[in-house]
Parts: sequence; C-alpha cells; structure tokens
Amino acid sequence: MVQFLPTRLDASFAALSDATRRGVLEHLESGDASISELAARFGMTLTGMKKHVAVLEVAGLVTTEKVGRVRRCRLDPGGLDEEAAWIKRRREVWQARFDALDTLIEDLKQKEKLNGRKKR
Repeated sequence: MVQFLPTRLDASFAALSDATRRGVLEHLESGDASISELAARFGMTLTGMKKHVAVLEVAGLVTTEKVGRVRRCRLDPGGLDEEAAWIKRRREVWQARFDALDTLIEDLKQKEKLNGRKKR
C-alpha cells in the first residue's frame, strides 16, 4: 500500500476528528490546564480525559509536564503548522482548478456569443 502522508499528519488529523479533543485544544488556547481540570470541564472521567490527552500528545498537538502530583497540559506552539501547510497546498491546487474552470466557462460563453451573432 502506498502511503502519501507522513505518520504525524495521520495522527494529528485522527486526533482532530474528535469533537472533545478539538474542544480540549480550544480550551488550552486560554492557558495550561491539568488533566483533572479538563476532565471536569468536559464532564468526563479522569481516565477518559487521559486517553484524549494521550492521543493529542502522540499527534504532537499537546505537551504534558508532571508538576508534583498533577500533570499539566499545554498546546504545542508549532502543533498545527504542518497540517496548515498541507491544507494550504490542497487549497492552492483546488483554487487553480476552479480558476481554470472559470476561464473555460468564460471562453465557452464568448464562443457561444460569437456563434450566436454569426447565425443572424
């Protein structure tokens, strides 16, 4: 099987596919939080939140640090750079295709207009 994407992109897009994990990322935008704070915020068990944080950590979107008995979570500052670059490249490809389609449609309209004038 041919794999086109690096493994980290696979992990990050899989992590982003879950609404709770996206919510955790949004919550961490306002500052660091412990796993128990995140669990309380999202109304889930500590074990459940640990699993979500582990997925985000593997994807490189979040880092954790043990401070005493508490594990603090923070956004990885460059966590979405690679994903944003990949999406930007896809947008550029599709924009070029749409631009080419617009040009083709405009050319067809012009030809139709000219052909309509000749028939009269």
